[in-house]
Amino acid sequence: MSRPDGHVVARIGKPHALRGEVTVQLHTDDPESRLVPGVVLDTRAEPGSGVPRQLTLATTRVHRGIWLLGFDEIPDRTGAESLRGTRLVLAGDQPDPTEDDEGWYEEDLVGLTAVDPTGAVLGEVVALELGAAQDRLRLRRPDGQEALVPFVEAIVPEVDPEAGRVVVDAPPGLLDLDAKGE
Repeated sequence: MSRPDGHVVARIGKPHALRGEVTVQLHTDDPESRLVPGVVLDTRAEPGSGVPRQLTLATTRVHRGIWLLGFDEIPDRTGAESLRGTRLVLAGDQPDPTEDDEGWYEEDLVGLTAVDPTGAVLGEVVALELGAAQDRLRLRRPDGQEALVPFVEAIVPEVDPEAGRVVVDAPPGLLDLDAKGE
């Protein structure tokens, strides 16, 4: 379910180097138009973390396939470390060029029942794992094993928090492997 207070475009990872840059896990398919110097992003962080309510993007670059961001308000690595885990959200007054995109928070998904297209129970969503190429749902199968499901529309065509379920149209064999691939 997308949040009415903005679209999450990235989640901050670890600091990079000494000048306050951070790695980010993207939650947008169009970072080039959303993550441009000068854009103001709202932040979502743990209460009391000291993270500013808004950050102004100063620099963006891609290093070895990883997006690195720098902010006007964060001058050094110590400040960058304090941002770890913070979600970056398009500020309410910023236009969202792809506003029909849906952004999902982990707390929206954890606890939902995963069913196949016929309604048969496949398991329960226990986590959303963020990845560089794509995010994955971690399912706890009825037998207690866990499986990772690519969180892409072709495999997860429906997410319905009100009904308490996600539909997983898994290709043959995807759910036969546990999360470690053993």
